[in-house]
Amino acid sequence: MKVIVDAFGGDNAPLEVIRGAAQAVEAYGHDIVLTGDEAQIRKVAADNGISLHKMDIIHAPDVIGMDDEPRSILKEHKECSMAEGLRQLAAGNGDAFVTAGSTGAMIMGSTFIVKRIKGVSRAALAPLMPSNKGPFMLIDSGANVDCRPEMLLQFAKMGSLYMQSVMGRDVSVGLINIGVEDCKGGALQHEAFALLKDSGLNFVGNVEARDIPFGTADVLVADGFTGNVMLKSLEGTAKFLLGELKKTMLSSTKNKMAAAMLKGDLANMKRLLDPSEIGGTAFLGISKPVIKAHGSSNARAISNAILRAKEYVESGLIADIERDIDLMKVERKQEKM
Repeated sequence: MKVIVDAFGGDNAPLEVIRGAAQAVEAYGHDIVLTGDEAQIRKVAADNGISLHKMDIIHAPDVIGMDDEPRSILKEHKECSMAEGLRQLAAGNGDAFVTAGSTGAMIMGSTFIVKRIKGVSRAALAPLMPSNKGPFMLIDSGANVDCRPEMLLQFAKMGSLYMQSVMGRDVSVGLINIGVEDCKGGALQHEAFALLKDSGLNFVGNVEARDIPFGTADVLVADGFTGNVMLKSLEGTAKFLLGELKKTMLSSTKNKMAAAMLKGDLANMKRLLDPSEIGGTAFLGISKPVIKAHGSSNARAISNAILRAKEYVESGLIADIERDIDLMKVERKQEKM
């Protein structure tokens, strides 16, 4: 398997990206294609003792920054490392693409360079999040701020296929809402609820935010605005709680002794809540596998994002979506009649 990696995407690029790619080569044996300034990649690797074994480099002289207009990946920054990686993926020179760069640019580039699966209305960001019953998917988490009800139905169908193919789950689906009653929410939620109820999916109904960490559903569906607020709220809450727990455990000799006794359990809890353990988010609906890593990704996160790419490719998910897309379109048309 060959995974294309944007060497200059993210806050810690290129060092942590190159280091993470090297870890992935060692752990999984993949071939890696790094896109970015070749001279700088080789210098950073040499200066830090990182082997470039099983890594090819495709030179891309430019970088698109987090503050750049996303559309500029198609014009002003079309020679950037992210755009080159997406072109290589579209040309079939790799099996998947991983970037920790600008989310907006990744969405724009994936949509117009790699392109959506035929029949998919909008591609959606689909991160895996922790719960007390194992990871669940939150879809969409920010790619589509304004959504139509039929888009949420497609998100649910694509998310369900992912959780079946990649995670091996018997999938349940919930709709994020302000209450569990069928009548809750605005027009979008009302219409999406009706579509999901009649979809043939294992739809468990509306899910309130406070119930999300308790494994209420395997796939939670939302418009991108709601999903992004939920994603960042959960990330911020986890970071706050871990920080407060650390302060408490170091606040006295007694607590330090207790922390020493609980060291293994506390480490497991930290891993559960650490985004780097998942590594990357699938951008579902694109015609080839694209994985978005967190902008602050370290080497471990990049390595895990490459693992997510491997799982995505091996699942055959894109073929599954292509196979079922007509059913999604038929259901959508029926609701419009």
